[in-house]
Amino acid sequence: MNAPTLIPGIATDGSLFPIEKMAAHKGAIFHLAISVFLFDGPRLLIQRRAAHKYHCGSQWANTCCSHPHWQESLSDCAHRRLREELGVRVPLTASCTVEYEADVGQGLTEHERVTFFLADVRPQTLRMRLNPDEVSEVRWVAPAALRGEIAEAPERFTPWFRIYVERFPDLRF
Repeated sequence: MNAPTLIPGIATDGSLFPIEKMAAHKGAIFHLAISVFLFDGPRLLIQRRAAHKYHCGSQWANTCCSHPHWQESLSDCAHRRLREELGVRVPLTASCTVEYEADVGQGLTEHERVTFFLADVRPQTLRMRLNPDEVSEVRWVAPAALRGEIAEAPERFTPWFRIYVERFPDLRF
């Protein structure tokens, strides 16, 4: 059996402490996270989470997102998860850091300080190898089409992705 994944929780004084990932989600404990956005001009690569994920299965989300392991840098986490989920290696640039809290179902809450990582890529040279344990499909979407799809069927998109699109339109949404 795998050992529990420890991620960085954030104490009220701003210091970090190790906490088991599921404990953070069950207790709505504030913790660190990353979100990756790959763009082709204005179009964003989005992923449909694998159906069996422990929350938000089969919902669409940004290119990739995760939690750093305890004592792993945010940048290392973003690069690692992009490789693990999509099989992609591209240079990423840290963009901004945001905070949000969202009910993700099944008694779990994401209460996160998220650093966004971005890259501009050329789809024709991007060789993806989707990890079926993480991702069921990907597609490129233009900002207006994305906003329209979310307005028409918000339940098809993860809570955090809907928050990103609504609250951070400067991120090319």
